[in-house]
This record gives sequence, structure tokens and C-alpha cells, in this order.
Amino acid sequence: MKKAYLALENGKVFEGTSFGALGEATGEVVFNTSLTGYQEILTDPSYNGQILVMTYPEIGNYGVNPEDFESEKPYLSGFVVKEYWDYPSNWRSRESLGNVLSRYAIPGIQGIDTRELTRIIRIGGAVKGIISTIETNPETLIEKVNSSPGIVGRDLVTEVSCTQPYQWSEGTGEWRLNRYGREPEELFKRFKIAVYDFGIKRNILRELYDLGCDITVFPSTTDPKDILAFDPDGIFLSNGPGDPAAVKYASKNMKKLVGKKPIFGICLGHQILSLALGGKTFKLKFGHRGGNQPVKNLMTGKVEITSQNHGFAVDPDSLKGNVAISHINLNDQTVEGLEHKEYPLSCVQYHPEASPGPHDSSYLFRGFLDMMENFSS
Repeated sequence: MKKAYLALENGKVFEGTSFGALGEATGEVVFNTSLTGYQEILTDPSYNGQILVMTYPEIGNYGVNPEDFESEKPYLSGFVVKEYWDYPSNWRSRESLGNVLSRYAIPGIQGIDTRELTRIIRIGGAVKGIISTIETNPETLIEKVNSSPGIVGRDLVTEVSCTQPYQWSEGTGEWRLNRYGREPEELFKRFKIAVYDFGIKRNILRELYDLGCDITVFPSTTDPKDILAFDPDGIFLSNGPGDPAAVKYASKNMKKLVGKKPIFGICLGHQILSLALGGKTFKLKFGHRGGNQPVKNLMTGKVEITSQNHGFAVDPDSLKGNVAISHINLNDQTVEGLEHKEYPLSCVQYHPEASPGPHDSSYLFRGFLDMMENFSS
């Protein structure tokens, strides 16, 4: 097995062995605490520009299959694990994780102390890093890291968004958990949805389809005039990668749509809506990534265990006027949800569609339908 190195901008260098593609890749090093679901996590476009560390030690043991991809391919820069399993054992597996990483030119490194690495990130914050199977000189690696671009100020959305509008017509499927009790074809297509693709996960689209929505996905830069000409019953803003303040065109477009149609946003969509409503965002120290984040619904008092993947948050002190905080993170009190007091608009920072993760928050999709129902009546 070929040696591989992970170097951080703070000067720390880890030596391990390579799996996946050979070569070099730079990115922001972040960690995810989920115990399962590495395939869905890898194919979440929100990881564009990042090197991902899994805190769970054994990765690859149940392989990879095409049904669990959350996008057309993995967009992350690199993958770090404690122990990689090259011989998967699962009836749904079609190939190994290493094969997938190789096909998409993503280097992986295993055999390093991921507990130490995670502790470095938790104490010092997310850092830039480089994975290399080519360069062995620590000083050269650290120089390359420090000359690489960071996440702040970069528009990573246009690299993952679709380039042309398309229809979506796939539900959660027979083997998936359908929480709505009937097949999509049994539901009347009550609502026409326009989806802004900032790096959308497929399970969001599956959830909306299972609820009987007629879905058209639009590129992230779509002019609001084209959306209004399409005349949807509602507008959905997806998750996506990077710094929300760098996607200036998105918040400007949303300002022109607020109040015109019911709007629901998730993750980056939540942040973009917040900016459009006059709020500000800031970078978290090491972000929230995993399937065990406790969130309190301030409207009901209930606590949800949620799936999350973000490195930025909305500044609560910047929110003014008719915007109310609807959800908070119980670990650090950051904003996890907003509702508008006047317009049919709501958004959450976390992922109610899960994949992977708990399904505590799937009620939010029905809330979106209720908004459209009330707006049209």
C-alpha cells in the first residue's frame, strides 16, 4: 500500500496509507460524527472544497451502491478515515468505496489517528489541509497548504449547481422508509415547485415527490423573472457548499421573490434567505456535521435530533423586523430556523430529509405544503 500524507496549515503532518485516487488535493479539513451513511455524506455537494474526516473508525465495510448517491458524483476534495475496508459485505453493495474515489480522482488516506485530528479541529477550528501521495517533504506540503485558497469569500455553488432546468420524478422507492403511507402516483400533484439548486441533495427531491409535488429544478443563477413566469405554487431553496455571503447573486434574487410566493429553505438556502431579509452570517469555529445535533423547536418546545452539515451560521443579532427565530441548536445556541411573521416563508439550518440521519424533522416538508395550501386558498 502506497504511503500518503495529510498536512495541515498549522504545521501538523500525518502519515498513513493511500486508498482511492493517487495524487494531491487541498481543501478545508472538517469532521463528521455520523456512525453510518458515509456514501450519502460523500456525495453531498455541500462538501465541495473540503477534506472530510470521519470520526467513526471503520469506513467502507458495507460498500457503495448507485441508489444511495445524493448527487451525480462526490464533490469533496479528499477523504480521511482511521481504517478503510476494501472488501465490503452487504447485499446492496455494487463496488468498493476506494473504486468510487479513484473513479472521481479523489484521494483518501487511512491509518492515521482521527481522534487526534478531530481534537485539533475542535480546539483550533477548521484548517486548510492537503492530502498527497506524491510529495513527502513536510515543509513543501505545508507551503502548498498555505498557498491554497480557503473557503471564505469563494462561490462554490456554481461548481455544483445544474446548468439547465430539469424535471424530477423519483420518490424514496420501495426499500426506503416512506413516511407518508402511500405511493406518489396515488397522490394528486397539488403543487408545482420551483427548486433553486445550490447543490441539492436528491433525498430532498424524493421527499417532495413523495408528498405529491410536481418538481422542476433550476440553476442557482436563475433570474427571479423566469421563476415568476414559471408561476410555481412554491419556491424551494436547497442546501449547498461554502460561504453564503460569497453567493451574492442568490440573496439579491431572493429579495425579489420574498412575499411573491411561499418559500422554504434548507441549510445554505436558510442562510441565503437570511441575507435577503437583511441578516448577516458568520463562520463557525468547526461547524456542525453529523446526525446527532439536538435542535429545539421554539414554537412547540419539542427537541429534535437532526442531521447537519454546515460551517456558517446566521447572526441572531442581525435579524430585524418581521423575522422570528423558530429553532435553536442546544449545543451552542446558534440559529437553526426562521419564520417570517408576515410572508409565507420559513427556513431551517439543518437537514430534515436526513439521508443519513434521524427523521425527527420530516414534518417540515408538510409545513411547506401547508404554506402553499394557505397561500392559494
